Amino acid sequence: MSPILLFSFVIGYFILLLCVAWYTSRGADNESFFIGNKKSNWMLVAFGMIGTSLSGVTFVSVPGGVGGSNFYYFQIVLGYLLGYLVIAFVLLPLYYKLQLTSIYTYLEQRFGISAHKIGAAFFILSRVVGATARLYLVINILQIFILDQLGVPFIVTSFVILLMIMLYTFEGGVKTIIYTDTLQTTGMLLGLVVCIVAIIKGLGTDFSGALTILNEKGYTRIFNTDVKTGSFFMKHIIGGMFIAIAMTGLDQEMMQKNISVEKLKDSQKNILSFSIVLMVVNLMFLFLGGILSLYAAKTNLNVAPDDLFPTIVLQGSFPSGISILFIIALVSALFPSVDGAITSLTSCFCIDILGIRKTSNSEAQNKKTRLKVHFSFAVLFFLMILLFKAINDKLIIDFILKFAGVTYGPLLGLFSFGILTKRRLNENLISLVCILSPLITLGIDILSSPEWYEKKLHIQLGLTEISKSLFDEYVIGNELILINGIFTFVGLLMISKKSV
Repeated sequence: MSPILLFSFVIGYFILLLCVAWYTSRGADNESFFIGNKKSNWMLVAFGMIGTSLSGVTFVSVPGGVGGSNFYYFQIVLGYLLGYLVIAFVLLPLYYKLQLTSIYTYLEQRFGISAHKIGAAFFILSRVVGATARLYLVINILQIFILDQLGVPFIVTSFVILLMIMLYTFEGGVKTIIYTDTLQTTGMLLGLVVCIVAIIKGLGTDFSGALTILNEKGYTRIFNTDVKTGSFFMKHIIGGMFIAIAMTGLDQEMMQKNISVEKLKDSQKNILSFSIVLMVVNLMFLFLGGILSLYAAKTNLNVAPDDLFPTIVLQGSFPSGISILFIIALVSALFPSVDGAITSLTSCFCIDILGIRKTSNSEAQNKKTRLKVHFSFAVLFFLMILLFKAINDKLIIDFILKFAGVTYGPLLGLFSFGILTKRRLNENLISLVCILSPLITLGIDILSSPEWYEKKLHIQLGLTEISKSLFDEYVIGNELILINGIFTFVGLLMISKKSV
C-alpha cells in the first residue's frame, strides 16, 4: 500500500486529536491540568485506561512473543487482577481520604520531605524510561514501514510526533487526555478486532478452527510449571500482582486519572471494571499472536518478534483498509501511554519537586512554570528516543518489565512500610536505602540470569560456588519487583524507630 496514503491517515488522526484537545481545554486552569477539576467521568477513565495500560508495546510485543513463550504472558495478567483489588480497596481509599493531587505527597505526610522527593524521583526515572521505550517502539515501526520509503529521517519523525503530542496535552492536561484516551482506546480495539478477523481469513479457517490449531501446537498453554524458569506461573502471578500495584497504584500517571473522579466509589468501579476488560483484551492480543505465528509459518516468514505483526499486515496480501486500520490502531495504542506520561511527569515535577502549591505565586506564574516543565520533558523524551534508536533493542517489553522491577521497588517498599507500620524513619538515610536496594536487587538478578551461565561469567569472575549455592540456575522473573520491595522494606525497618 502507498506509504503516502498511510501517512495521510496518520496526519488526519493527529488533526482529530488536536481538535478534541482544543475543545476540551477551553477554560482549563492548573487544576484542570493536574486532576481534571475532579469532574472526570469514571466510565471514560476506565475505558481510556485500557489504552494507557496496553500501549504500543502490548500491541506489538505481546503478539510477537507468543511463538516463543505461548500464552505465558497471561499469567502476569492474572497477577494484575489481584493487584488491582489492592489498589481499589487499599490505595484509593487512602488517596481520597488525604485528598491528594500527587500521590507522593503521602510520603511527605508520613515520613517527611526526603521520602517525598525520593519517591517522586523514582517515579520520574521510571516513567521517562518506560514511556520513551514504548514511544520508540512505535515510532520505529512507522519509520521502517512508512517514512523510510518517503525519505523522512528518523530524527524528524520523532520530533514531529513529540511536537504533536506536546501540542494536544499542553493546555488541558488530564482534562483533555481523559477524552483523547477514550478515542484512542476505541481506535486500538477496533484495529485489533479487524486484524484478527483478516488474519483468520488469511489462514483459510474460522475462529474455532484457528483455536483448534493453536491448541494442537501448544500455543494456548497458559501455565508454566517449571519452577526454575523465569516464566514459572507463581513468579508471573506474584510478580504481576506487585507490578500492577507499583506501576498503576503507585504511579502518578495512572492514579492522576483515577483521583480526577469526584467520588471514591466511582473511582473503585473504574478500577474493577477496567481490570476485567483488560483481561479479555490481553487474551485477544495473545490469540492474535498465535494466529500471527501460524500465518508466518504458512508463508515462511522469519522476522524479529516485534516486527511480526506490522510485517504481516503491512507487507502481506491484505486489503488496503486493513493496513490503514492497523496504522490507526498502532498510533492509538501509542499515544495514551505517552500523553499521560508527559502530563503526569509535568504534574509530579511541579508539585513534588518544585513544590509550586506551597508557593505564593499567582495562577499565571504557576502556569508559566508548568508550561516550561512540560516543554522540558518533551525535549528529554526526544533525546531518550534517539538513545533507544542507538541501542536498537528489539524486544522492548522485557526491558520495560525489568526496569520497572528495579525502579518501582523502592516505591513499593516506601508505601507498604508507611501503610503497614507506624514507625518513623531517619530522614537522612531514606535516600541511601532507596538507592542501595535496587542496586542489590539488580546484582542478584544478574547472578541468576541465563546469560550469566551461558557466557560463563561466573567462572571468569570466580563466583561459581556463590552462583550455584544461591541459585542453582534458578532464574528470577517478574518477582524481581517484590524482591526489590522487600529489600527496601527491610532497609527502612533498619533505619526506623517506634513512633512516640
